[in-house]
Amino acid sequence: MPSRPGAAWPLVAVFTAGYLASYLLPTVVGRLSAHLGLSPAQAGLVGSALLLSSAGAGFALAGRVERFGARTPARAGLVLAAVGYGCAALAGSVPLVVLGVMVGGFGSGTATAVAASGIAARRDPHRTSSLGLLAVSATAGVLYLTIPHLGGGHRLPFAAIALVALLVWPATARLDGARTAEETSSPITGRLPHRRSGLVLAGGMLLWSMAQNALWGVSSRIGLYQAGLSEVAVGAVFAAALGAGLLGVTGAGLLGARLGRAVPIGLGTVVIAASIVLSSSARDLGSFATGEIMWNTVYPVVLSYLIGLAASLDVRGRWAVLAGSASSVGVACGPLLGSVLSEEAGYPAMGLILGAATLLVAAPVTAVALHTGGRPLVPGSVRRRGGAPAALLAATTGGGLSGAVPKLGSPEQAVTELRVPALRRRRLVRSAIRTAGPDGGSGQSNAYASTSDR
Repeated sequence: MPSRPGAAWPLVAVFTAGYLASYLLPTVVGRLSAHLGLSPAQAGLVGSALLLSSAGAGFALAGRVERFGARTPARAGLVLAAVGYGCAALAGSVPLVVLGVMVGGFGSGTATAVAASGIAARRDPHRTSSLGLLAVSATAGVLYLTIPHLGGGHRLPFAAIALVALLVWPATARLDGARTAEETSSPITGRLPHRRSGLVLAGGMLLWSMAQNALWGVSSRIGLYQAGLSEVAVGAVFAAALGAGLLGVTGAGLLGARLGRAVPIGLGTVVIAASIVLSSSARDLGSFATGEIMWNTVYPVVLSYLIGLAASLDVRGRWAVLAGSASSVGVACGPLLGSVLSEEAGYPAMGLILGAATLLVAAPVTAVALHTGGRPLVPGSVRRRGGAPAALLAATTGGGLSGAVPKLGSPEQAVTELRVPALRRRRLVRSAIRTAGPDGGSGQSNAYASTSDR
């Protein structure tokens, strides 16, 4: 991705188109079961196929968006989403619906991978991811308010996702195109940074998302059959819950990194676990609405911090894409897991199991946030994180650069990677890197070398 990203709204638009299918999963699974004659477990399996296809696209594109540019894969993903979901909407047989769902899911995953890579390259990835979650929550909330009144069987949710993909297409004109021949001849190479933390985060997001979407995939059935609500009432609860999610994401965007990432992730996950237990045991409108609204208020907040944490591990967005794809695998397995648990153990027992699993995942993910992300600068942290100490900067610049040293408590500064053409790498020597000064750095590079060696 370029070192100076453009406007955020094209990434937010592509993010919305990619994430919308998972947000509409309850109504998709519910309508497949009601109008195509599938059992709850079979309908959940179709939803899992959609999201597994989406995750496969993310794994395939991790680290490759930079090579192709954002515009081409984003357009390809939107076309696949429009065609796949459009065919699923028009098809009347289960095999054709499943085929369309998998094609559309691959398109959604491609769009999400492009958006994740672009978000990671931005100066404030948490703010951009919050805007994306805000947009997709608002879009899903509007659809939950309108779809129950329009009928249409299983066709309408798929048609809505395909239409959103087509509406987002013009925004791709503002994304970056393919890289030039000189840039592609000298790609940035190197191992993934923070590999242990990244793997723990990806595994934690997989299990965390699986627990969330195990409930989300059967929430409509809990409302319809256990709480005894109508489809219109359930849709209104979901719309209200997603509206509360808008407020939560807005608050997270305003809060930013003031509390770091560990506190929102850890405390938010505890609240989510309690909400899962309450929602799954609901037997009337009040308890069902309270659990769903609490859950959907906090869920996107924690998710925005998890996305921001993954983006902070690698400026190229590789961990953002890999962790997002691992999350998609968890989302994919969620509906099937929720269907099996609810059929075998009942909804209340399912909620207790999922709540306990969510609490267990909170510990390692919060530890990653404490260890690698969201820490303010404190004395000595600049040296630990690869920056230059204050005395060194004062010596090499003659004290003439005000503000060169960050104030205590200010957020860590972004690091820009430098591309060195392949033919010049062998001639790059230490003397080629000098400090800035009126004499062109002459006589100062030795001070820099001797100090940095310590």
